[in-house]
Amino acid sequence: MVVQAHPKLEELIAVLHRLRAPGGCAWDQEQTHASLVQYLVEETYELVDAIETGSRDDLIEELGDVLYQVVFHSDIAAHTPGEEFTLEDVAERMTAKMVSRHPHVFGDAAAQAALNIRTGDDVVAVWDELKKADKPDRTSVLDGVPNAMPALALADKVLGRAQRVGLTAKKVRPGRGTDTVAVETEADLGALLLAIVSSAKARGLDSERALRSALRGLQDEIREVEADVSRQR
Repeated sequence: MVVQAHPKLEELIAVLHRLRAPGGCAWDQEQTHASLVQYLVEETYELVDAIETGSRDDLIEELGDVLYQVVFHSDIAAHTPGEEFTLEDVAERMTAKMVSRHPHVFGDAAAQAALNIRTGDDVVAVWDELKKADKPDRTSVLDGVPNAMPALALADKVLGRAQRVGLTAKKVRPGRGTDTVAVETEADLGALLLAIVSSAKARGLDSERALRSALRGLQDEIREVEADVSRQR
């Protein structure tokens, strides 16, 4: 594995360090992990916009903004008693995770042959099993799912976890009329979702809150299935 120098990354790290050092920028010096959360969320959404509709320059800029957040948090940690980790520690942890989760790439020939990974689905299956071993304290498929996600993204995530315990889409009760609407493309789906939100707004209903409420019910159902399986063991 060839290790390349990254002078521009080092320069960015030095700029952030200078801003937060004595004699630097008062605003940067005042920031904490918590105070930066709003900016991390905002920059992430701006990156999504750049990926979906932006130019090459937009993508470079927004990736830089997200990268800067990682550098910023690492610098805060490096100077916070009890945390005291650096960007190098973050990179080291991520490298170790990627290597351990890809034995079909980084393992020896025997390990690669035993796994017999041929497709992306095979990779995901191995990843999930290795993740279970890395995080034995997680007892539910819902553990690790960030409930602060936007409701629609959270719904996709929770539905995926529901399938793992045998709650298929057919067992999740559809809303009235949704099973009769022809949805064949993402454009069709977008129009349907927009129509649902528009109808809800006209009736004074909160679509985000309504979906979150429905998801809490589905999460309860998932946990009930897991409890039943646990009792039967």
